[in-house]
Amino acid sequence: MIHHISGRRIGRVNGGSLTRGLEVRLHPDISVEDMAVGRYVVVEGEVQRYLGMVTDVRLEAAHPRVLADLGDEQNALLDEILAGGSTFCILEVRLMLALPRSATSGELAGPRPIKTIPSHFAGVRDATDQDVQEVFGREDETHFHIGEPLDMATPICINLGRFVARSSGIFGKSGTGKTFLTRLLLAGMIHKSVAVNLVFDMHSEYGWSGVSEGTQQSVKGLKQLFGSRVSVFSLDAEHSRQRGIAPDHLVEIGMNEVEPDDFELLRDALDMTTAQIESIHRLFNRLGSQWLTTFRNSEAAEREQLAAEFGLNAGTLNVLHRKIERLGRLPFMKSSSSADSVRQILQTLKRGRNVVLEFGRHSSLDAYILVANILTRKIHESYVEETNLALAEGTPRPRPLVITIEEAHKFLAPEIASKTIFGTIARELRKYSVTLLVVDQRPSEIEPEVMSQIGTRVTCLLDDDADVGAVLGGISGASALRSVLSRLETQQQAMILGHAVPMPVVIRTRDYGEALYAALHAPSAGTPEGDGAARIRSLFG
Repeated sequence: MIHHISGRRIGRVNGGSLTRGLEVRLHPDISVEDMAVGRYVVVEGEVQRYLGMVTDVRLEAAHPRVLADLGDEQNALLDEILAGGSTFCILEVRLMLALPRSATSGELAGPRPIKTIPSHFAGVRDATDQDVQEVFGREDETHFHIGEPLDMATPICINLGRFVARSSGIFGKSGTGKTFLTRLLLAGMIHKSVAVNLVFDMHSEYGWSGVSEGTQQSVKGLKQLFGSRVSVFSLDAEHSRQRGIAPDHLVEIGMNEVEPDDFELLRDALDMTTAQIESIHRLFNRLGSQWLTTFRNSEAAEREQLAAEFGLNAGTLNVLHRKIERLGRLPFMKSSSSADSVRQILQTLKRGRNVVLEFGRHSSLDAYILVANILTRKIHESYVEETNLALAEGTPRPRPLVITIEEAHKFLAPEIASKTIFGTIARELRKYSVTLLVVDQRPSEIEPEVMSQIGTRVTCLLDDDADVGAVLGGISGASALRSVLSRLETQQQAMILGHAVPMPVVIRTRDYGEALYAALHAPSAGTPEGDGAARIRSLFG
């Protein structure tokens, strides 16, 4: 465990501004190698304290001749004489929040936005555990412990109530732990009962079990952790049986449930041309709600007749037929579904139970996009209807719903975001009690207007400038945060900024293992009724 040196004086303010941040001259007794970017410090002003983050470290000399006259030979005594006087270190510190004191009691009045700066020579010290807790609070009914600062052991808590109030995102390059973070946040939301969740589980990582980052060992999924509070739906019964898992429900999709707009999302996955997309809209208008089944079962002569009617080349419809046949061969696609999977999922969510939809072996991008879009569209329609009815009759609104999607840029790219249900949800700001949790490694490919509506951004390492720019777009002090974000380690580190935290924070994410399992099942307001001691013992048996 990292032990933090409480309140150690590290330097004083040399200059700076409100917009550019402060320059802090490091005390000569403090090693510059201790001052990593992302570290938290406190500047002691005359009437208030300022919590800030180190965003850069540089070496300076009082005069260029000092360095020029030293030559190339090492001289330890001369180095020691010059250190702190003629040569010194400057920290660039971005002020995040002010901690004002009450005029009468001297007590802290709560964190405030930065509107001024401390004077020259104000003392700067290490932030303590108490400083961090005053800003981020302690774990309670809505605050969830998600990690610790890089050089401290005090918990950083995220406000899950604010997290679900707007759509949120988890970003990072491949292999940096996005799935791990998503699983951690979903566990927090279920534990605190702040919302009900629908998770489109592309690689079967969230339901019964998953795989840890790095070690590739099995870890408990949401179903193991929360029992009856989570229902696992599956598109692939055989895959579930091979894993020794019995899903709660099997999902079927009727071809009559597929609409032309669903193929707008599938354009890239199926390599479809504009002419083919236009043909789909014409087929729908010509053949009605059973257009997909009718067209799939059509013969070549019938397609030639349709092509002549539409003024198209028959080859266009023949190619389109082969691509639709590819979707029709998916085992969960039926001419018409008797399972009514949408109704089952809706009933489960309305009972307050969380739903994980596992794709099993059907994790190809075309299957994932098609199913996620169809189900989300129908579920959103139901929530809109219920919300409008509740507003008209003065009854309670539906329970807040968070929909988790991976590969989010495939649903929210600039050319299609305005046509997809996911783009609609992202722009609604929870108007109808539905928000998104988007998980993606290419945030730069998400439509900028949609990104501007992402309230909280949890970001692991990104190495593409465009992706970094997309995540930091619209954030105050983005240039300073860019250098911090670019220096994250490849795993178990992330920057959180936005609606759910009072200030940007860099964390070492909480371990997902036995300690977390025990904490989630400790007696608290978030423990499900009826699980009891036997349920808890079974988790660790």
